[in-house]
Amino acid sequence: MIKYKLDPDILRRLRHIVETLDLQHVEMSRIYAVKSFGSGARGTLARCHALGKIFQKAMDIRAIYIIEVISEKFDKLSKEDQDEVLIHELMHIPKSFGGGFVHHNVVNDKNVKALHKHYKKLVEENSSGNKYEHLERYLEKSGSSDELVNDNFIEDQDKNIKKRRWF
Repeated sequence: MIKYKLDPDILRRLRHIVETLDLQHVEMSRIYAVKSFGSGARGTLARCHALGKIFQKAMDIRAIYIIEVISEKFDKLSKEDQDEVLIHELMHIPKSFGGGFVHHNVVNDKNVKALHKHYKKLVEENSSGNKYEHLERYLEKSGSSDELVNDNFIEDQDKNIKKRRWF
């Protein structure tokens, strides 16, 4: 059986990538990071999930995206390879941030590697020596995992659920 756990460390790393690459369309308040355990998926390191339009309309909420990393595969990767995987998953989020996906004709090895190379360059420009010093400093100053959950978003969703009429 697959088990899921919110992962604040992955969320911080996603936030660092989004801010470093200036991915302005990615609304971090509506991004969740989950680590799964026990997946039988072959060759899959991570997945991007979205709340589709029909659910958004029926529940009267805005789009959210969940980036799932599959522990058994993802954890074995080097930090650099993990960054590439996280960039790949972020690239699936369209500029509209509406619940759809950018498909693999755009999110392909060539484009992912190019964006990852650009990310590494930006990280190296902001660090001295240790290429992960910038990330480590960012993780230290980004606060506790409790601060990563957007309480306003959760409260808004609760209000929407309470005011909704059921047929």
